[in-house]
Amino acid sequence: MRLVVQIPCYNEEATIGRVVADIPRAIPGVDEVLVLIVDDGSTDRTAEVALQAGADYVARHACNRGLAAAFRTGLDAALRLGADIIVNTDGDNQYRGSDIPRLVEPILRRHSDIVVGDRDPTSLPHFSLQKRLLQAMGSWTVRQLSGTGVPDAPSGFRAFSREAALRLNVVTSYSYTLETLIQAGAQRLAVSSVPITANPTERQSRLARSTFDYIQHSLVTLVRAYAMYQPVRVFAALGLLLLLAGLLGIARFLWYYLHGAGSGHVQSLVLSGVLVVVAFQVGLIGLVADLIAANRRLIEEALYRLRMLDTASHPPGDGLSPAPGRASDHPGEKITHV
Repeated sequence: MRLVVQIPCYNEEATIGRVVADIPRAIPGVDEVLVLIVDDGSTDRTAEVALQAGADYVARHACNRGLAAAFRTGLDAALRLGADIIVNTDGDNQYRGSDIPRLVEPILRRHSDIVVGDRDPTSLPHFSLQKRLLQAMGSWTVRQLSGTGVPDAPSGFRAFSREAALRLNVVTSYSYTLETLIQAGAQRLAVSSVPITANPTERQSRLARSTFDYIQHSLVTLVRAYAMYQPVRVFAALGLLLLLAGLLGIARFLWYYLHGAGSGHVQSLVLSGVLVVVAFQVGLIGLVADLIAANRRLIEEALYRLRMLDTASHPPGDGLSPAPGRASDHPGEKITHV
């Protein structure tokens, strides 16, 4: 049983050493623990410091591509390393390595495919009241859309089984946390959460420039991800709202017309008729989107099988940069020193 801890990083020189050193290398039920750094175009010594602290492999981006891209790169690299379980944590020392055994336990017992660390954000003293409320509202929204019971949806401290990692396809360019939960619910993956302890962060979040920016990007991500997997519900709801508004307008005109005052409300009748027509058009778009979603499911199944073949045909660690002096564990493994 091989566990790979992936750490997406961007200019985390000040904290990455502590994060790597804090990761336990002996976990009950796990034979080997590897640490993979995903250097997202850092301009400081993030990768060097991580390797000095004991990281095993580094996957690099030539430039900063964002958290979602770094997460995707980490999943692919961890699968190429032969991971049976993948843990994702942050490079800012927000999460504690001592919680990793608790995080992977439900997967080891085959009770879960994905486990999310619950920081209990509504009670964190270093979170502002505004941030606590937003976290609670956001997590509730994700639970309703995904059908999962995760109380801390934005948490990036997560464990994935190999099966779950092979099936997830992150398409957003912003953050993976919300989209992967909606995907997991749509694909009927078993999702659970465990309580963890969060450290106070030493810097401001780089994910969003402001609270409004974070809300805007999160809403776009949620709507896009949900519409991708449940297009009929999204377009049917929108079409019904437009149809209801149109029918109410027509009923209003008829009421005035029957009372001899219809000539003054022709404009509202025209607007109501347009709303009814648009409502039917939205419904048709929903049907087309549902057909596209069916094709997407076929493509995702093909990608799943392609990933299985790809990871099986390459030696573990192929194309990744190991720590200097690390010996190959597998004959034929490609070694590229940092």
